[in-house]
Amino acid sequence: MIRPPAVAGMFYEIDPERLKKQIKGCFTRGLGKEKIQEQSFKACVAPHAGYLYSGPIAAHVYSRIKKANYIILGSNHHPIGNKYAMGSGEWKTPLGGVKVNKKVAEQLMKCPLLKNDPISHQPEHSIEVQLPFLQYRFGNDFSFVPIAISNDYPSRDFLEECRILGEAIADVIKKQKDDWIVIASSDFSHYVPYEYAYQIDKWVIESIVGLDEEEFFSRVQERDVSVCGFGGIAVCMVAAKKLGSKKGELLKYATSGDVIGDKNSVVGYGSIIIK
Repeated sequence: MIRPPAVAGMFYEIDPERLKKQIKGCFTRGLGKEKIQEQSFKACVAPHAGYLYSGPIAAHVYSRIKKANYIILGSNHHPIGNKYAMGSGEWKTPLGGVKVNKKVAEQLMKCPLLKNDPISHQPEHSIEVQLPFLQYRFGNDFSFVPIAISNDYPSRDFLEECRILGEAIADVIKKQKDDWIVIASSDFSHYVPYEYAYQIDKWVIESIVGLDEEEFFSRVQERDVSVCGFGGIAVCMVAAKKLGSKKGELLKYATSGDVIGDKNSVVGYGSIIIK
């Protein structure tokens, strides 16, 4: 099964050469300006807005990421499909096709939370927008497993489900002979004043850097922070800890207001690595 791109021409350029130029600009201009300087880390958080807005922030993660295979945890922005939906087949972008790793996907399916549900992924952008960055760095010579999570209220039950999935992911990665990195795709606060976004998002990010998924859920709940991929971030944190990670590092934070100048209502973006 081939999944065609859902947001090419909207979130990023549809023409391959223009897309390469667009991504190069994310690494070389403005809020990006990151030389390729690979580091070893188990997991990371990257934003998923249009490249105009969040591409330069994402470049901070993708300038450091090593060639590997990837489990990409997205958020399901559409009210369709299973709560924990795995994709399959080959995903196309303007830069070519990337295959879902069937062997690892089948191993992950032993986790009772996961369902093979390609339909949930058809309109969703949060995982798709990560692929061209990886293709720009490494061509199409990698595989991945996409998991879209429908965010629930940040309750105790949802946190426990995230822990179950995170531990299952770590257990599967430990069995592999090749390298795997977990990527959580998420933006932070949505449509809030500029100063408030910086204040509230940095407060939430503190708990991510500290690898405390319970405190992370507590802070999201306490201030009703609109972190659209908070479930995926929690799963990522749990998996990284079980894989031996001790701490996270915020590489870059900025908002849409830093890009376009309108600071009345902004969206926050952060790039975080978990080492």
